Amino acid sequence: MKFCWSTLTVNDMEESLKFYQEIVGLKINRRFNAGSGVEIVFLGDGETQIELMTNTKDTKVNIGEDIAWGFEVESLDEMLALVKEKGINIHSGPVQPSPQIRFFNVLDPNGLSIQFVENIKED
Repeated sequence: MKFCWSTLTVNDMEESLKFYQEIVGLKINRRFNAGSGVEIVFLGDGETQIELMTNTKDTKVNIGEDIAWGFEVESLDEMLALVKEKGINIHSGPVQPSPQIRFFNVLDPNGLSIQFVENIKED
């Protein structure tokens, strides 16, 4: 068994796509209308993808505060600069809980906590 994707129901598909493409760096893999006002977009080209879904007939989106998605970056400093350049507020951090890892969190357009993490390689 393998983990295929995680689904996030979003308020505004275009706003969410802009965030996940421009900030996180994910590319659209598939985009289609599923009928009954439902649009689905799969993002990412790795084994695990993100599925964004919107429904024009049910616009109530409920994001839990205890859920976060983490994305590894090469340089936390570069990601901090990009986030600030795009006008996105830092939700928490940056913190370095051990010598091997640093991270910070932002909120996506739907209120989901997104963590950017740099794994520090020992020389």
